[in-house]
Amino acid sequence: MSREVLTLNKISPVGLSRLEARGYVCGDSVNNPQAVLVRSASMHEMAIPESVQAIARAGAGVNNIPVDLCSEKGIAVFNTPGANANAVKELVLTGLLLSSRKVVDAIEWVKTVKDEPELSKLIEKGKSRFAGPELLGKKLGVIGLGAIGALVANAACGLGMEVLGYDPFLSVRGALSLSDTVGYTESLKDIFSSCDYITVHVPLLDSTKGMINKEALSSMKDGVRIMNFSRGGLVNDDDLLEAIESGKVACYVTDFPSAKLIGKDGVVAIPHLGASTPESEENCAVMAADEIADYLENGNIRNSVNLPAVSAARSTDCRLCVIHRNLPDALSEITAAVSKAGFPASAVVSKSKKDLAYTIADIDLGGHYADLASLLASVEGVIKVRVIKD
Repeated sequence: MSREVLTLNKISPVGLSRLEARGYVCGDSVNNPQAVLVRSASMHEMAIPESVQAIARAGAGVNNIPVDLCSEKGIAVFNTPGANANAVKELVLTGLLLSSRKVVDAIEWVKTVKDEPELSKLIEKGKSRFAGPELLGKKLGVIGLGAIGALVANAACGLGMEVLGYDPFLSVRGALSLSDTVGYTESLKDIFSSCDYITVHVPLLDSTKGMINKEALSSMKDGVRIMNFSRGGLVNDDDLLEAIESGKVACYVTDFPSAKLIGKDGVVAIPHLGASTPESEENCAVMAADEIADYLENGNIRNSVNLPAVSAARSTDCRLCVIHRNLPDALSEITAAVSKAGFPASAVVSKSKKDLAYTIADIDLGGHYADLASLLASVEGVIKVRVIKD
């Protein structure tokens, strides 16, 4: 029986073709989906079919997916970190230029004078109102040095900006990806107090929601320009507009328009175009498709937001995959139950992520079959059991 993948948005054919070449049926009306591919569609009100084992978001953020509910149901949730990083980086650079040179306002003004008889003189006289500073030599603060933030920091150095980065969770790999001209601080206050431009590249969490608020804004330089191509909720709109009105903030460029922001002076509102390039959509779709295929066919996990990364080459034609609570004796009880049933296990790999753990084990059924899902149901903490047979 072929596997089915439900698509909730238009997914790049380049990604879908990778699944279809492996015998998968993909579409927006499949009856028994084992996986879901989604971009921006909200799944919070959706009744997720019981057959679903994995959800892959063709993008980085998973705010549109009920991750906690999926964890309770034993559904692996994947994202595609870094696949759209270059596309977002390029738009952030565009935002830096738009925040300085008032290009959008200038273009709109030119439209209003097109029928004037002395157009050239009028343009020369009126252009001064749209003058703005160059980026060269200015200081950019990059909050969050993940895949996107690191690319932005390096590119800004190439434009001749002085760059100061902040990321309390900066990995060794992330640090190595940074240009040696990128400065680093362990204090957000250094970013706020010293930077002419600030760009935010962190996920929207309880700890980051509204991080750009009245208190943060008051500690920034007068005339600061702020970029938000990460998530709208990172910025308190009311506080931001008040800061623009007072002159504290010269310009706010955001990829997440709200009714409060649209049409306001000093705000450049872009309709979430960060990842809207054909290259980015293809990259995300390919990565998401490969994650789904490897999980459904081999039980391997890469880039899951709710389960640990676990991957191993197959050593038998039967693999046991168990999602369970991160309890002290869970692994020993799982392996003991399988062994007691007479099925030797090899290549056992188990890792945990917060409250959940994931165990894979290659087993030898010896020509026999046992309902291992029922066998392991009595083990404390077991949420979902899959047996993958070639």
